[in-house]
Amino acid sequence: MAGAPHAQARRHRAAVTGAPKVPAVKPYFWAVKLLTTAMGEAVSDYLVNDVNKYLAVLVGFVLFAAAITWQFRTPGYRTWPYWSAVAMVAVFGTMCADVLHIVVGLPYLVSAACYALCLAVTFAAWHRSEGTLDIHTIVTRRREVFYWLAVIFTFAMGTALGDLLAHTANLGYLASAFVFTALIGVPLAAWRLGVNPVLTFWVAYILTRPVGASLADYFGMPKDISGLGLGHGTVSVVTLIAVLASFTYLSRTGIDTPEDGPPARGPAEPRYRAQQYQDYR
Repeated sequence: MAGAPHAQARRHRAAVTGAPKVPAVKPYFWAVKLLTTAMGEAVSDYLVNDVNKYLAVLVGFVLFAAAITWQFRTPGYRTWPYWSAVAMVAVFGTMCADVLHIVVGLPYLVSAACYALCLAVTFAAWHRSEGTLDIHTIVTRRREVFYWLAVIFTFAMGTALGDLLAHTANLGYLASAFVFTALIGVPLAAWRLGVNPVLTFWVAYILTRPVGASLADYFGMPKDISGLGLGHGTVSVVTLIAVLASFTYLSRTGIDTPEDGPPARGPAEPRYRAQQYQDYR
């Protein structure tokens, strides 16, 4: 494909200059993010409810650890390591949220608040340390750690929020998906009006989780609890195929590769240097 050679060249430069380890944020980014959230919800529900919950959590953690390790050891942005990590965060993040409710017995409101607090602490520590929360400035190991902590907590919190509206507020899965989809319009409109793009990005990122999770639950859950009754296994297979197809498309076209050039600097960030790549070694 026409863009592939250029993408490969940019990826090579990323490996030697310390370019961002996250993809360009364009419409396809949000589409793939939604697919992974739906897949994570469906696969987690299938493994926990239809297989074995203890084995599911163990396998989920092992695969999550393997994917995150792959991502951290990969210099520069690569489609498969990055999105595999996101996919496994989606699966294991769902399990973490469900553990607090099903095993520990915490109400969805409490579990959502707990994860929201964890996310707030992560953002505060990240900003205090680096002076910015811009994902395009993730060129060091420490920033990458902060980023993935934030991603994990957004997924877990989003799962709890989706269940909060669907169960506690008795809206059902489809109505919950519509509510969160409408809410995504708020940061989008704010961004277009000139509101801080970093803030609007993270608000939208949080909201995409309950959208995808609620839709997956709507298709997979039984009809007597507001689902279509297709089954978690069926939804898992369909969403997994869609996720793998999207990863393959991104990898082959290279449209997800970050643009060239140094990252934007925050108020406390030192001048960009190519040697920052050494932080990953």
